[in-house]
Amino acid sequence: MKINKICCIGAGYVGGPTMAVIAKKNPNIQVTIVDINQERIDAWNDEDVSKLPIYEPGLAEIIEETRGDNLHFSTEIDKAIDESEMIFISVNTPTKTYGKGKGMAADLKYVELCARNIADVATTDKIVVEKSTLPVRTAQAIKSILDNTGSDVKFDILSNPEFLAEGTAIQDLLKPDRVLIGGESEEAIDALANIYGSWVPQKQILRTNVWSSELSKLTANAFLAQRISSINAISELCEHTEANVNEVARAIGMDSRIGPKFLNASIGFGGSCFQKDILNLVYIARSYGLNEVADYWEQVIVLNDHQKRRFSDKLISTLYNTVSGKKIAMLGWAFKKDTNDTRESAAIYVADHLLSELANMAVYDPKVEKSRILSDLNYLNTRSEQKNEELVEVFDNPYDAIKDAHAIAIMTEWDEFKSYDWSKIYDTMKKPAFIFDGRNILNKEEIESIGFKYYTIGQ
Repeated sequence: MKINKICCIGAGYVGGPTMAVIAKKNPNIQVTIVDINQERIDAWNDEDVSKLPIYEPGLAEIIEETRGDNLHFSTEIDKAIDESEMIFISVNTPTKTYGKGKGMAADLKYVELCARNIADVATTDKIVVEKSTLPVRTAQAIKSILDNTGSDVKFDILSNPEFLAEGTAIQDLLKPDRVLIGGESEEAIDALANIYGSWVPQKQILRTNVWSSELSKLTANAFLAQRISSINAISELCEHTEANVNEVARAIGMDSRIGPKFLNASIGFGGSCFQKDILNLVYIARSYGLNEVADYWEQVIVLNDHQKRRFSDKLISTLYNTVSGKKIAMLGWAFKKDTNDTRESAAIYVADHLLSELANMAVYDPKVEKSRILSDLNYLNTRSEQKNEELVEVFDNPYDAIKDAHAIAIMTEWDEFKSYDWSKIYDTMKKPAFIFDGRNILNKEEIESIGFKYYTIGQ
């Protein structure tokens, strides 16, 4: 089956970068990304590519090269669905906030709306590709909706989970470890494999059944998150003994069976997927009565929450058990460097805890806007929006954020934080000047020699 036109429903962190790279590598295919959010589509179409709604190193250059040529952004969803032979579903699948499975199961409302929309509009055969992170057996639900439309349009469903890491998404797309395609129709799998095959070697394109593909995605994220919780559990032990978690991580990481990645002790993991996917895995296990399996994976989340709470508790107890009225400068709000995504960022929860103790928060992040920071806090509903406005000030300049602060909390590992003039910063702070480095990025000896009281994780 020859693919000439692709439609992607959802212009977010997955859809945008993925389709941009597909368009770049397949100049003969017209790729259209559609979304109901007019503001977001306008941002993708902005002539100034520094204003794209998503920040990823390398993304703006690819958009500039392909946009208007064979990459298009539009709100005309029905038209794009109708004209394309292949449709990617790349919409949000948040954790349910209501009803059965609340707080754990994935909310598939948007995916189902997509499937119904495709069913209503399609007049020719389509290959429908699940790109969103979904629980196992979602493909079946999509297929059931599409097959019961009463028309004779043939739909093939494929699962093609993304394994992107935000901050390195473009590199991950250009040089993937593997591309996973799950499905039943060989012809449909081949059609998608050929699109990736224009830049990915065929031996790195794995073909599985739909369920294996869906479960592989959840499992990959669960294993990665588990490594972070594992090293963070050891970091607490290190703080009570004379061990240094960085030395322990280096020692175990040199074992080729373990490897060095994802062994940085920190305030815990964030991002849109780890917590959501593990909760999903836990929910699926519980729904089959597999309680030991569910308890095992749930512990990864429990430990992650504990690590965030431990960090804010340590800050409060070190500042003589009160932060009321004190200025705490928070460096970083994004969940990791090189992205403007703040979903499930540890900064949100640490700030929320400190605000409950009536601290005055001064926040600086090189890529996250004030409106996002306040809406992240307001979403938790811990206090009124007005109170958050009163207690939180967001700065464009880190030195202004830190001036007269009692303590600095480093929440994101942005490279620029390492190159600040820390002697100058020390002079502008209240004494004793405390730094709580939630990412272990500064040089301990250097920082202490300036005069800072320096606290790090796992030392």
